[in-house]
Amino acid sequence: MEAVVFIFSLIDGCALIFLSVYFIITLSDLECDYINARSCCSKLNKWVVPKLTGHTIVPILMLISLHWFIFLLNLPVATWNIYQFIMVPSGNMGVFDPTEIHNQGQLKTHMKEAMIKLGFHLLCFFMYLYSMILALINDLTWKEMLKLGVLHYSEQLRSQK
Repeated sequence: MEAVVFIFSLIDGCALIFLSVYFIITLSDLECDYINARSCCSKLNKWVVPKLTGHTIVPILMLISLHWFIFLLNLPVATWNIYQFIMVPSGNMGVFDPTEIHNQGQLKTHMKEAMIKLGFHLLCFFMYLYSMILALINDLTWKEMLKLGVLHYSEQLRSQK
């Protein structure tokens, strides 16, 4: 069961890394004036809810499977995303609004946030990968490890005694 949780978290982490890179590319296109603010914001707002869902599922899974460290590590990011989604002003198009993205330095703030989230997702990806491998190894029995050649012959002799 533990391995399944980490496999799902690894897949979710890959999707969140992809979304972070997409957000960075789209925001940098806006910064360089390759696209206008309206199309940029509509592209990014389309992916806000899937990103929010992806961020929220992992902490819930880690809470259910009692992995407290990973839960506490993911909780602030999930809480921040929920806060951003809830606190969108009523007249705005979404989290990313074309009328406000160039005002008050929001473009640089969104770009900085996307970079920080990319680093966070990369850290989590390798943490999930390590935890998945550890869970898969712990699920194997001694006989399965011998068949796979994980244990050496001397360890096989010791286990027979």
